Amino acid sequence: MRSLMNNAISLARQALRLSNPNPRVGCVIAAPDGGLLGQGHTQRSGGPHAEIMALRDAAERGHSVVGATAYVTLEPCSHHGRTGPCCDALIAAGIKKVVASIADPNPLVSGQGFERLRAAGLEVEVGPGAEESRELNIGFFSRMIRKTPWVRMKVAASLDGKTALDNGTSQWITSDEARADGHAWRARSCAVLTGIGTVLQDNPRLDVRLVDTPRQPHLVVVDSRMETPLDAHLFIAGRALYIYASEQNDAKKAALEARGATVVYLPGLNGKVDLAAMMRDLAQREVNEVHVEAGHKLNGSLIREGLVDEFVVYLAPKIIGQGAGMASLGPLTELSQAIPLQFRSADRLGPDLRIVARVEGCDRF
Repeated sequence: MRSLMNNAISLARQALRLSNPNPRVGCVIAAPDGGLLGQGHTQRSGGPHAEIMALRDAAERGHSVVGATAYVTLEPCSHHGRTGPCCDALIAAGIKKVVASIADPNPLVSGQGFERLRAAGLEVEVGPGAEESRELNIGFFSRMIRKTPWVRMKVAASLDGKTALDNGTSQWITSDEARADGHAWRARSCAVLTGIGTVLQDNPRLDVRLVDTPRQPHLVVVDSRMETPLDAHLFIAGRALYIYASEQNDAKKAALEARGATVVYLPGLNGKVDLAAMMRDLAQREVNEVHVEAGHKLNGSLIREGLVDEFVVYLAPKIIGQGAGMASLGPLTELSQAIPLQFRSADRLGPDLRIVARVEGCDRF
């Protein structure tokens, strides 16, 4: 059983850059003797879910699934969304048993899929692969339970923690391998977030170019005074672009929206954007994971407000000395005030080191 669920989880990983905002789900349908009948994973939003793909695969192979067991990494959906209920498709196909990793946190499902399967006479088992499935869909769980996205901050720095020289130069501190890996993290996100300072200084595209991806993540810009140039490279990739502002300027808003952007007024304190409200708004726009690539000022604001869940930090084997740090944070008076993190991994990428660290307790939801 565990090997079949492992196969389903491997299939779910194939949807990592594909299925947003839907969860990444894999499904394996096996005969009573364990033989493979069909398999599949969730497609692009609006396309078939994993269970439907597995049923189609079985049919294409010429296999009957009557009396078979479906191993699926998330509870089969029970509601009509962009597609029909997967639990109804499994029932209609004659599946005898469903083994699922974890319940769907979506309030529209949340146990109702299991109930419908059991009511139709199917045996249901829940639990194998639960940790892996939840981690693979940490942003989806965050949006459904906390009503905010999972926020991951990417930082490229020297060994002494500097992200740019004192004159602002930052390209390139880390290696080609680190940059390609950073694009892979962009590709799995629903949205890449940056600040107006980065836009004005670097004029970045912030799209995915160094790895293959079937979709470009949305782009989010924190731009309190709506200073985004109308000819910025941000408009090149042709994806959703959200600009959050605090100062109302309807003429500039109209000009930006004529370029394809969506401008949202969310005024906060001191003329700044209300960042917490922005995250809630992004969740309502079906953003599961936010990938932050910003300067030290916005990084500091997001960290101070407790809005960052995870850090992906690339450290180059260089000492820069004076320069911009990872985040502008006020001085602490006691070590107990430091933000506690848990290291998740540390890996070599070319000459650089990649550290993934998570804010302690942020995933307890």
